Amino acid sequence: MLDQKRVFEELARWGVTFFTGVPDSYLNGFCNYALENCGSRNIIAANEGNAVGIAAGHYFASKELSLVYMQNSGMGNAVNPLASLVDQNVYGVPMLLLIGWRGQADTEPNHPQHKLQGEITPGLLKLMGIPYVILEDDDEMFAKTVEKAAKYCRETRRPYAFIAPKGVMAAEKKNNNLDNTYPMSREEAMEVILEEMPEDAVFCATTGRATRELFFLREKRGETKAHDFLNVGAMGHASSVALGIALERPDRKVVVLDGDSACMMHMGAMTMVSKLEAPNYMHVVLNNGAHESVGGQPSAGHKVDFTQIAEACGYRTIGHPVTTAKELAEAVKALKGCGRASFIDCRIHKGLTRKLPPIVFDHREAIDTFIDSLNHFNGEKGIKP
Repeated sequence: MLDQKRVFEELARWGVTFFTGVPDSYLNGFCNYALENCGSRNIIAANEGNAVGIAAGHYFASKELSLVYMQNSGMGNAVNPLASLVDQNVYGVPMLLLIGWRGQADTEPNHPQHKLQGEITPGLLKLMGIPYVILEDDDEMFAKTVEKAAKYCRETRRPYAFIAPKGVMAAEKKNNNLDNTYPMSREEAMEVILEEMPEDAVFCATTGRATRELFFLREKRGETKAHDFLNVGAMGHASSVALGIALERPDRKVVVLDGDSACMMHMGAMTMVSKLEAPNYMHVVLNNGAHESVGGQPSAGHKVDFTQIAEACGYRTIGHPVTTAKELAEAVKALKGCGRASFIDCRIHKGLTRKLPPIVFDHREAIDTFIDSLNHFNGEKGIKP
């Protein structure tokens, strides 16, 4: 890994002292150094497009370069503002982009959600006319790269990108930032919900630890995985997938096990229940106030009132967050038959309660099994009650 102190010194040498983005495990050395040393000059954004917008505003108000960091899977969120706000034909906003390169050259065969994004990462930048360099673990080379990039940005008023392969901006081992803010872990909360819902309830788990923990909870409990959708990619969209299922299958309870960071990434999705009838749909945010899967950097999860937001969007709630297993069980019982789409802000603590291996499964086989479970009714395929 590059010497992160040196990284930030070289950036500061060229006037780059403002950082914003979405944390990534491939960038956890960089993200954690910024968190510990940059204070209010480091803004963890709701999504990558939000970060590009913040960086643009910073430039307008200061004429200073910013650095926007993200995993390459988040480039899709950033494309719109990069192409229609930052581009030289619009407002000409210079900035540095630091992009963690998941899925490079099929380096993650067990994570096919990164394969296509890994292949197209350099091409996306090329299509947008953004020059880039693939970083190496070489401090001297990095210093020269920053000089070249900063000069280019200032002279042309265009962005310049750094692509970071595995190991260049991240340590091999991530910290397990366990705290005791709330008594429940994510896994304990998920098990309470599994206990309270019918056996044929459909579960959609959000990107990150929730997918892994649901997968292994099913094994621990000796239960089928046929009713589970694991949203291993597309962060922030698990609730939309779940809503689509709930609308088509009103006879089945559908639960999305969301995360606070994922929910905030595309919070507009919550407004859909205001104009749709989905009484079988339950949206649970497992809220630990952190981007846990990529290093535990803080989110705004414990600072916002998800319950009030959900009520304003049309969900039925119990009026407050839940913090204990008993409160969660009572909330699920009260809301699962309430006649409206429902929402629970489930406050949990940070940290991993047990070490779990990576999920290794055939994604197409799993989704085909899931599809079959949704399209067979009383033994007859395609005939809905």
